[in-house]
This record gives sequence, C-alpha cells and structure tokens, in this order.
Amino acid sequence: MNRIDRLSAILIQLQSQRVVKAQDIADRFGISLRTVYRDIRSLEGAGIPILGEAGVGYSIMEGYRLPPAMLTREEASAFLTAEKFVSTMTDNATREAYRSALFKIRSILRSEEQDFLEDLEENIEVFPNNAGIDGRPQRRFMPIILNAISAKEVMYLEYVAAYNGKKTEREIEPVGVFYTNDCWHMIAWCRLREAYRDFRLDRIVELRRREEFFKQTHPTLQEYLAKIAEDRELHTSVVSFNRISSHYADRQKYYNGFVHQKEVGDKIEMTFLTISLDGLSRWLLMFTNEVEILGPPELLALMKERSSDLKKHYL
Repeated sequence: MNRIDRLSAILIQLQSQRVVKAQDIADRFGISLRTVYRDIRSLEGAGIPILGEAGVGYSIMEGYRLPPAMLTREEASAFLTAEKFVSTMTDNATREAYRSALFKIRSILRSEEQDFLEDLEENIEVFPNNAGIDGRPQRRFMPIILNAISAKEVMYLEYVAAYNGKKTEREIEPVGVFYTNDCWHMIAWCRLREAYRDFRLDRIVELRRREEFFKQTHPTLQEYLAKIAEDRELHTSVVSFNRISSHYADRQKYYNGFVHQKEVGDKIEMTFLTISLDGLSRWLLMFTNEVEILGPPELLALMKERSSDLKKHYL
C-alpha cells in the first residue's frame, strides 16, 4: 500500500472509532510507531483536526466528518458475503439492521459496483450446519442479550441443563456471546452458582431483562476465554490419515482441535491440540484402520480400548 492510500485508510479508521491507539495503526499496516506519528502529522498538516493524548490514543474532533470514501469492488463483495452469514446465523432484528446498513453502503457505490453486487447476489449462499427454522430460540434471544450486555443489566433465565435435562431458574450478569459448532453461547456470572457459566442459547427456555443493573466488574469475553484456555490442560496428538479419509476429516477436524497438517509420502499427517483425548479417540474411531495414531501413547491406548469395547458389543 502506498503512502497516500495508507493516509486515507488511517483517516477512515480514525472516523470509525472514538479513540485509536498508535500501536493499533502500526499493527494494522505493518509500520513502525515513528511512521504512524509522521502520518498523523501529515494529516494534521492537511487540516484534519486530530486530538491526541499520550498513553490514550488519537481521535478526531467531534462534529468533523469527511464524505465517505468509495469502496473497492473487493470491499463491496466482502459486505455482500457477510450479509449471507448474518442472514443465516443471526436473529431477525440483527438481519434487518444489517440489511438496512448495507443499503446505505450500496448508496455510495459507483453504478458499476452496484451492478456488480446485483449480479453477484444470487450466486452466493450460506447454509446452516444443522436443521432449523427462522426465529429459533437461540436467535430470538440474541437482541435481548446484547442490549443487556451493553446496559450491564441483570437477566432472569430459565435454563435446561444438558447433563440431566432439568430446568433451573437463575439470575445472571451477562458478559458476552460467541458462536461455535453451529450454536451461540453466552458467558455470564450466575448468581445461583456464584461462578461464571457457559449457557447455550438453544437450551434457554425463557429470558427476560430485569430492572436492575449490576456493578460488579467482569472480564471482557476475550479475557475470560483466554483465561479458560490457560487453565485447561491441552494434549498434543498426531494422527496419520490416508488421502481418502483425510478428505472426510476436513470439516470435522476443526471441531477436534486441528492445528496443522503436512504431507508425508502418501499420507496426510495432522496435529491436534485438544482438552479431551477421550473425545478425540471417539471421533477417530469412525475412520477404523484408515488412520494411524502417532502419539501420544495415551491416545493409542484409548483407541485400543474403544475398539475392544466395540468388538465385545457386536461379536
């Protein structure tokens, strides 16, 4: 990226956030802090009213805005692709809000980019991993949760636990939401258990915001997940697949802690980082003799035990 394009991109970034740290700019463009400072001075010299405070970051004076920059064709198509994911993975309210925002983005595009998106729109589709209908509970609850997180509002929750199928009533202080394995999860402080808990949205029976605001300071979702990852004991496993079976493993390998793979002769050697060797062994069992366990020995022992149990059951 040349310097003119970078200056334009920095200006857009400054307009899109209340405060932007110099290090964030440096990381985004792969430049030094000294270059960031020089670019900021150049923008100031061009008449841009930039406010800066040591240790805090940069911001643009309130009320100053430049007309929106033109999007490239690649950026426009990225928004269209994202819309397909939003339409499939979120609730009605979020979908309609995103669609409205996309109309505004399209309004600033040149006519050739608008034609490009219209031609492309019917040729991109995203399908959910499992069956479901529009308005399924985990999507219906999303706007309620997001508003409560922003307002720091206590929520009333009726929840069905996976291990016993019993319904419990709780008061929770929501921290954040994340999506994995085709399901939304909410991390929240549970007043009943006096601990942080992971609630699957599709197991929520009822959810209401209370007219009560919590004062307790919780970690951000990223901080919480990072701490969980540090506390868990992770096991490195190496498995050799033949080429045919490796294709069948391609989709589900990410759910089992896949890290990387390499070709070794006519085999595909995959490395996994997992918290559960037992869970990994149960998944690998479906490939029967088409996989070879290279390590650790505990995984190989589990595979032998599972195979023996299976043989006793059917023979």
